[in-house]
Amino acid sequence: MNKVFTLLVFAGVPVSVIGSLLHWPSVIMFVVYCVTIIALAAFMGRATESLAVVSGPRIGGLLNATFGNAVELIISIFALKAGLIGVVLASLTGSVLGNLLLVAGLSFFVGGVKFKRQKFNVFDARHNSGLLMFAIIVAFVIPEVFSMDMNEGRTMSLSIGISIILILLYLFALFFKLVTHRGVYQNQSEGGDGAHGHDEEPEWSKVKALLILAASTLAVAYVSERLVHTFEEVGEAFGWSELFIGVIIVAIVGNAAEHASAVIMAYKNKMDVAVEIAVGSTLQVAMFVAPVLVLASLCFEKSMSLVFTLPELVAMVSAVLLTVIISNDGETNWFEGLTLLAAYFIMGIGFYLL
Repeated sequence: MNKVFTLLVFAGVPVSVIGSLLHWPSVIMFVVYCVTIIALAAFMGRATESLAVVSGPRIGGLLNATFGNAVELIISIFALKAGLIGVVLASLTGSVLGNLLLVAGLSFFVGGVKFKRQKFNVFDARHNSGLLMFAIIVAFVIPEVFSMDMNEGRTMSLSIGISIILILLYLFALFFKLVTHRGVYQNQSEGGDGAHGHDEEPEWSKVKALLILAASTLAVAYVSERLVHTFEEVGEAFGWSELFIGVIIVAIVGNAAEHASAVIMAYKNKMDVAVEIAVGSTLQVAMFVAPVLVLASLCFEKSMSLVFTLPELVAMVSAVLLTVIISNDGETNWFEGLTLLAAYFIMGIGFYLL
């Protein structure tokens, strides 16, 4: 599989450049760009997995989520520049749904098929549950409710204030987990992860992994910028709404790196890393990526507030509540994974038909 992704990268990037210069049909280029981004994301996933072996599950999961979300952040910034506010908000919704339901669901299902019962750090799960409830239910619902009695300017001011608070709280959350309380809440089940972590050899050295991450991110930036320009024509060709493109297509392509890495980690019974990727990535999207995009939008012609549509809000709140209920006991199985996947497909059908 790694050879396939390597071939796709070295073929996809030149084809993307040639196709854009020769103005190939948008539908063809859309497929080329998506495949190239997914292949590049696989490289990023392998690099962060190598760093995770050296750094441990928490930092490894954080690195994977960060570089995985970097792809989506780049796509979203170019979409903001093009004035596609609806696509950006929808892609943020899709990231939350994709990470909590699709990524976690696939991880729990694949790991559960191989292992009857898998455990992960229950203290981290409960800590993340509180942050999820805050970030999605409080920080995303409040702008929607208050914007009903506000004009556009005041709604934007509210969104800016909430964005700054979210970024600060996210930085404090990292400081809490990685500095002041690092190692305080150790779960006995971590012995499985830790034991393998010391014996396992990273695929790439730290320097090589960092260089590959940097090169892949630059390549993704170029391809993402071209991908954004195909959305309108592709939507018309397939009958896809702007909402469906953002929630499903952009979210899956933008988060391909962590999708693959989380499932692989679950298959290896490294559930602490898998859960940290899925839930940690969601927290990063809600508490860092979304606020950064709100602030970045001030530099463009159209500003983006944190006001989502009602279907987007209901879907995100439902995903958070279901994830919290399933993960709060610190263990999982294949049926719980299947439940999360079923919820994702139900919502996907709904967004397609809107």
